[in-house]
Amino acid sequence: MSVPSDDILTRPLGVDAPKPSRFAVLKPYARYVAPALGGAAVLGIGLLALTGDPRGGEPRAIATIAVRETPAAQGHAAVASADVQPETTSQPSNHSSAQEVERASGVTVTRPAGKSAPEEAVIIRVPTPDSTRLSAAPDPRLTERGRHGTMPRIGEGRLRPLDVYARPDNSSGPARIAVLVSGIGISQAATASAIARLPPAISLALSPYASDLEKTAARAREAGHELLLQTPMEPFDYPDSDPGPQTLLTSSRPAENLDRLAWAMSRFPGFVGLVNFMGGKLMSDANSLEPVMKEVAARGLGFIDDGAAQGSKAATSAAKFKTPNARAEIVLDAVARPDAIDRELARLEAQAKKNGFALASASAQQLSIDRIARWTRDLESRGIRLVPVSTALRGNPPPTKLSSAER
Repeated sequence: MSVPSDDILTRPLGVDAPKPSRFAVLKPYARYVAPALGGAAVLGIGLLALTGDPRGGEPRAIATIAVRETPAAQGHAAVASADVQPETTSQPSNHSSAQEVERASGVTVTRPAGKSAPEEAVIIRVPTPDSTRLSAAPDPRLTERGRHGTMPRIGEGRLRPLDVYARPDNSSGPARIAVLVSGIGISQAATASAIARLPPAISLALSPYASDLEKTAARAREAGHELLLQTPMEPFDYPDSDPGPQTLLTSSRPAENLDRLAWAMSRFPGFVGLVNFMGGKLMSDANSLEPVMKEVAARGLGFIDDGAAQGSKAATSAAKFKTPNARAEIVLDAVARPDAIDRELARLEAQAKKNGFALASASAQQLSIDRIARWTRDLESRGIRLVPVSTALRGNPPPTKLSSAER
C-alpha cells in the first residue's frame, strides 16, 4: 500500500490527500542547497569589498554630453578670448596632441605675446583654400598602350603631357621659388603629410616602387600638387647603393634601359616629367644618358636634375634633343638636421630675391616636410611666391647658366 496507514486513519472521509508542496520536494536536497547559497553570498560580498562595484563588474560606460556652440564668425584669422588657458610645461601630452591636430588639419596656430593681441591669446590663421584644379589624368589624347601598360605620348597638334598636366600658374613677381619633394609613396605617413601639409604649389615626385601609385597620384593631384616620376639611375657606388630592380645602368644596352624607363613611365598617369633617383654615374655618362633624354622629349615630358650629383651631363644631353630640363640649385636636406634645412631655406630665399627664380629639391622624410611646411607659412609676406616645378621646364624663369662641368 503506497499511502501511509497513519494518513488513512487521520484523514477525514471524502477528502483527497493534499499535494506535497515544492518545498517538501526540495527537502531532501536542503543540506546541499543551503551551503551553496551561503557560498554565493560570501563571494558576492568579497567582490564588492575588492572592487567597490555594486554591479559586480557588469560592463558600463559613462558619457558626458556637451552642447558645442556654433562659431559666431569665420575668417582667415581669429583671436581667442583671454579665458583660453596658456600652455604650460606641466601638460606635455596636451601640447603634443594640439600640434598633431594642427599638422593634420592644415591650420596654423601661433601663441605669441603679440602687440596686437592679449598676452596669452591664441591666434589661429586659416590658410586660403586653393581653388586651382589640375586637368584630369589620364587624358586619352595623351596616352598609348605599351609593353608594360599605358604610357604618355605627344597628342595631335604637338600637345604635350608637360603642358596639359602642369599646375596652372600665371603668377609673377620679383622672387619666385619652385620646390620638388621626391620619394612620395614609399612611407604612407610621410606621403599623407606631404600631400596635406605642403602648399599645393610644391611639386611632388612619386617613386615607381610605391604601392597603390594610381590612388596616391590621384590624391596628390586632387590636392593641387603637380607630379613628376622618380627614375632610378645608377650611382657611382652601385650595387652597394642600389636604386632598385629597374635601375638604368651604364653597362646596359640602350634598348634595355629604354624598356626599364617604359616600365617606370607606365606606373601612374598625370606626371609632367622625370627626376633622377640617385644616378650620379649614369648622369655623368653622356652615351647612356642621351637615349633617355631623347625618349623623354619624344613623349612630351621634361627632366629635372635633383642637384645631388656632381658632374651631371643632364643639361647638355637634354639640350641636344631639345628636352625641357632644369637643375635644382639647392638640395634642402643634404644634411638632415633642422638647423641645416632652415639654413638652406634661407639661402634659397636669398637666391630667389637675387636672381628672380630659384629651384630646390628635398626628400620626403618627415623632418624635411615639417621644416618646409613651417617655412612656407608666411612666405608671401616676405615677398616670395611659390610656383610649380613645371615653371622651370616650360621656359618661364630666366635661363640658368651652365656650369663649366656641364659645358
